[in-house]
Amino acid sequence: MEALSRLQSFIKQHALFLEEESVLLAVSAGRDSVLMARLFKAAGYRFGIAHCNFNLRATESDLDERFAEELADELEVPFYTHRFDTMEYANANHISVQMAARDLRYEWLEKIRKEFDYEYIAVAHHQNDVIETMLLNLTRGTGISGLHGILPKKGKLIRPLLFLNRDEIDELVRHNTYAYREDSSNLSAKYSRNKLRLEVIPVLKELNPALAQTFEANRKRFAELEILLDMRVQEIKERLFIKLAEDEFEISIAELKKLNPLNTLLYGLFHPYGFTETVLNDLAHAWDGKPGKVFRSAGYQLLVDRGHVILSRINEDKAEDLLLESISSSCIWNKQKFECKIVPISQFELSKAENIAQLDYDLLSFPLKLRSWKNGDYFQPLGLKQKKKLSDFFVDRKISLNHKKDIGVLENSNGDIVWLAGLRVDERYKISPNTKKVFILEQLI
Repeated sequence: MEALSRLQSFIKQHALFLEEESVLLAVSAGRDSVLMARLFKAAGYRFGIAHCNFNLRATESDLDERFAEELADELEVPFYTHRFDTMEYANANHISVQMAARDLRYEWLEKIRKEFDYEYIAVAHHQNDVIETMLLNLTRGTGISGLHGILPKKGKLIRPLLFLNRDEIDELVRHNTYAYREDSSNLSAKYSRNKLRLEVIPVLKELNPALAQTFEANRKRFAELEILLDMRVQEIKERLFIKLAEDEFEISIAELKKLNPLNTLLYGLFHPYGFTETVLNDLAHAWDGKPGKVFRSAGYQLLVDRGHVILSRINEDKAEDLLLESISSSCIWNKQKFECKIVPISQFELSKAENIAQLDYDLLSFPLKLRSWKNGDYFQPLGLKQKKKLSDFFVDRKISLNHKKDIGVLENSNGDIVWLAGLRVDERYKISPNTKKVFILEQLI
């Protein structure tokens, strides 16, 4: 059987799975997935059949489910099924019915895969599905990943029928008299994909009778181009992304400006963090302006700092204020540990370390407060005769806007700021010849 040998070759060529591994087949009862199940059985692969009943076509949906179960019984393989309230899910999530069915399908298939120890999930996409996907992506706008359409393997999802086109599948099913069920919704042009299948692709096939083969060749070219682009992006990332902390990187704006083609490479660098093309275009227009502009995705932010872009994971947790009593103790603020003690001046040894605050105890009124900085904060840095805004002090010390939130501000109960943790104590509260006791607060590093 030529199709069987082609299937086996395709699986080996693309390393879809090993012969000893088990695969969960998504079977709708349509001709494509039925053929996939039949070929897997003929090849002697280990597999189970999973069927999604989306309850969208009344009795038809139930008949599809029954057919899939009978097919599993005939092939003597495990069968799994689930009924979904697809309309309710679509309405609750404000998405199309098609998108709802897709989300529900893959989420449930992955659950079954893990629960019953299948290595992969197989779906019955073929070369004509590739054509439809590429045309849809081109119509809506796409990057290079959308140009290659459907890949044979992506993570735990495999597509072992991509070596066949629609006509070949029809002929195989007809020749072997395989029973299947026709989804009546496939004949409706109200869905975008069906409209392409029924109205657009037939016209394209008149221009190119070998359309499926041509698009398959294009898919391979675009997939290879994506590999080259990914390699280039990774090379740039390793050179430009300077790690500051976990999930935080500093990238030179001057180096970003040198990228060519700029928009394509920017998208490759930052799209994995959830940033859209529109946001990245705005970023490129903002990096010559005043620092402080922030662009956000669902989980990350890009901060335009002085000469750099800071990429960091968004942490919405704001450190809570911490009250410090006059007694000796240790405490934790914003995941930073502090130790405080009070010593008489006779036992005091001056330290110049910026992570240690040494203050005149009698000038303090307790409890002290350890908190995050706020706009409008000011203090009188040690050695200066006048007050200074914290924001200006941060600029002078070249502290990035993103790091400000991690700096502890020690506030006297009268409202004075007496120490910026790890940076500078206040001139008004320093040790003097009149000091009798010293309050020491050390930030452990």
